[in-house]
Amino acid sequence: MGMGKRVAAEFIGTFYLVMGGCGSAVLAANFGGTGNPLGIGFMGVALAFGLTVLTGAYAFGHISGAHFNPAVSIGLWAGGRFAGKDLLPYIVAQLLGGFAAAFILLQIAQGNAGFVIDSSHAGTFASNGYGALSPGGYSMAAAFLCEVVLTAFFLMVIMGSTHGRAPTGFAPLAIGLALTLIHLISIPVSNTSVNPARSTAVAIFAGSGALGQLWLFWLAPILGGMIGGIAYKWIGHEPH
Repeated sequence: MGMGKRVAAEFIGTFYLVMGGCGSAVLAANFGGTGNPLGIGFMGVALAFGLTVLTGAYAFGHISGAHFNPAVSIGLWAGGRFAGKDLLPYIVAQLLGGFAAAFILLQIAQGNAGFVIDSSHAGTFASNGYGALSPGGYSMAAAFLCEVVLTAFFLMVIMGSTHGRAPTGFAPLAIGLALTLIHLISIPVSNTSVNPARSTAVAIFAGSGALGQLWLFWLAPILGGMIGGIAYKWIGHEPH
């Protein structure tokens, strides 16, 4: 498949991920408020992220590999599954797709007169954070460790489920369920990133608080992705 079609698939897939996952958090998580709670809550948001990856992987996996995430691309490169020369175009496409989705999501959200973005509020506009910007008030160290460990396991699931000896046709299901589990664990800690493109997309609109902490949601997922990729390359006896 040509690079043009591959990066287009990464753009569309990352757009879909941010619109589906972050859109559920912004528009549906707390719908109705405390007096008339009809929202999906954080369990629903976790499932929404998993479903976007699951369905997006079935739609675009055969075109681009369905990374939709710079940490996944870098982790697969570290694990010997992805060419280094393709990292930059993939990451640019992922960032642009995420930004486009966040922009569209903002336009939709602003259609409600009561919608506000409070940069001092944890999770505003589905942003990630630690300390005062952590949904559960978790420290920077806790958020960093959580993001590293969970991204590492995410890469191992991705590499294992797409291994040549794995059952065929089930990889998107395993990957989507893994991302759902990751969110169920870590939404209270960091509002769950494990994806620098997802974090950057909403932080641009969430204000100075999210932007000031964005470094962690690049460094930790990329480090975790590399750890997971290298670990699985060794465990799964991947060729050098």
